[in-house]
Amino acid sequence: MRQQPLFFALLCPVAFVIAMGCGSASKAPSTTSNPPPAAADFSLSITPSTLTLTGGAAAQTVNVSAAAANSFSAPVSVSLTGLPAGVTQYPATLTLTPGTPQSLSISAASSAAAAASTVTLSGISGALSHTSTLALTVQAAPAPPPGPMPPPPATAPDVTTYHYDNTRQGLNAQETTLTPANVNSTSFGKKNFFTADGKVDAQPLYLSALSINGTATHVLYMASEHDSVYAINADTGAAVWQVSVLGAGESPSEAIGNCGQITPEIGITATPVIDRAKGAIYVVAMSKNGSTYHQRLHVLSLTTGAELPGSPREITGSYPGTAAPSSNGNVIFDPVRYAERAGMLLLNGQIYLTWTSHCDGTPYTGWVMAYDESTLQQTSILNLTPNGSDGSVWMSGYGIAADAGGNIYFLDANGTFDGTLDANGFPGRQDYGNAILKLSTAANKLAVADYFQPWNTVAESNADEDLGSGGGMLLPDLTDASGAVRHLLVGAGKDGHIYVVDRDNLGKINTRTQDNSNVYQDIPRALANGAWSGPAYYNNTVYYGGQGDTLKAFPIVSARLATTPSSRSAQTFAYPGSTPSISANGTQSGIVWALESATGAAAVLHAYDASDLSKELYNSNQAPNGRDSFGAGNKFLTPVVVNGKVFVGTPIGVAVFGLLP
Repeated sequence: MRQQPLFFALLCPVAFVIAMGCGSASKAPSTTSNPPPAAADFSLSITPSTLTLTGGAAAQTVNVSAAAANSFSAPVSVSLTGLPAGVTQYPATLTLTPGTPQSLSISAASSAAAAASTVTLSGISGALSHTSTLALTVQAAPAPPPGPMPPPPATAPDVTTYHYDNTRQGLNAQETTLTPANVNSTSFGKKNFFTADGKVDAQPLYLSALSINGTATHVLYMASEHDSVYAINADTGAAVWQVSVLGAGESPSEAIGNCGQITPEIGITATPVIDRAKGAIYVVAMSKNGSTYHQRLHVLSLTTGAELPGSPREITGSYPGTAAPSSNGNVIFDPVRYAERAGMLLLNGQIYLTWTSHCDGTPYTGWVMAYDESTLQQTSILNLTPNGSDGSVWMSGYGIAADAGGNIYFLDANGTFDGTLDANGFPGRQDYGNAILKLSTAANKLAVADYFQPWNTVAESNADEDLGSGGGMLLPDLTDASGAVRHLLVGAGKDGHIYVVDRDNLGKINTRTQDNSNVYQDIPRALANGAWSGPAYYNNTVYYGGQGDTLKAFPIVSARLATTPSSRSAQTFAYPGSTPSISANGTQSGIVWALESATGAAAVLHAYDASDLSKELYNSNQAPNGRDSFGAGNKFLTPVVVNGKVFVGTPIGVAVFGLLP
């Protein structure tokens, strides 16, 4: 008996079968279509999703990432809203590649009030947009502990230029507060943090007992790559003034050609210079308006930050030559192709500027310019490779030096050197790539007075093993074994040699033998991996911190540098090495300060006994619970030690160290 058809018939009436079909025997054919593919998309996340900041403390870092869905691969632009007053982020905006997190630093100024807020991160890619949130708590900065009164102004020197003075010796011999006895993790540490709106690549400057509204105030000046200049009460952290030097509708330049040397923006890079008698600070700032780029020299009031008469001055230039770019027999200065990296020089009423390229992005040449500090009129200009190429001046931010006779000294980078010399031994086409240079400024006219060139200079330039990564320091007058007084300069670059040159006869180039016997002293392999830094000097000793090398002390005997160091640190300093600074009370209580400042790694401040670098007095990792940590490193910076405090630039401001209560 077949029951299934009967059951089927009962469930499916005849009328329904006729009209619609029922079961496999009567079902009409059908078609099946695939669903449309899911659209490419992304999601936005932030880790951690909660954050607590303390006013004046080091910045905290969060990671922001975009996760791809359905083969999404486009860049995502991220912006933040909802930050409380006094809280800043760095960088200002992010562009994410899906799957690659980026770090965002957030910090609260000392003046930031306690607050709780929800910060919204908005990610946009074309028509797509998503958000993520950060729960942010801001704790007010603790009241600054009472400290000893600063020494009288007579014992607190001004710091008006890179490495204290135009010799670039990096020595403050008037430091009476900090000594080897009290610089240790028990008595000494981080006291404050001054937040900026961008990277602080320029060395901070300092004026003692400046009259601000009738009150003698110790003032720290810092400048940022966001084109801002700050004057801050160095003792309390209170703002004296803050100004932006951007023109209407302008922004800082981006990193030109995706060059990572100065990134993510280019504003004020070189260390400014101060003329206290004129009440002025001079800065060079890069900016842009659309596709038009500017380099400008600004002069600001020390007490208000206002632009002074004649400021700013647009920087332009041309020089006779055939190097690119040129026009009508003149090389042309194109502001987009250059950055001012080496510290500025004020000498005999003139402001001197030098220029570097963006990651060797051609075409470029080497420029030196002079401006009258009162009128800001350009008074002289010199091109170092007018008929060749390259030859920029950057020296890892070290300052161009000068002697009492009005001569200027620096090291320039890889570039053209003319092998055909004139009767006086100078390049016939005036191209001086990869040299130690001495410039005359007589009658306010820049001219090459002398030079030193390694014997294998062309090979060094071709291999990018040039001198230009290091700075040149003038030594005090020294007496040699014969009783003659020597005027010397010390410099080093990528080739690892330390060169000691006689400033009265730099040596030019040796065309007879394949060596550097033409120079006063050559110490090969003195720095294991070369110098992306500059030296300091104290008590007849030269201190060097090469990259990937220890900090070394080279004593001077009879006006000659020892060929091996008398002491060295246990710590090795990763790229870019360290440019040390030294504090002392006359010839006593010498301390060598050095900074670990590799980009992206945690910065560490070190202090060593100047008489023996194997004796480390302090480093900012010693105190428990990260008490003295101050954020990520920022290459090519040197500590500033003055009036019992140590000031250190960072990617988001300046950290302040001193004696603890």
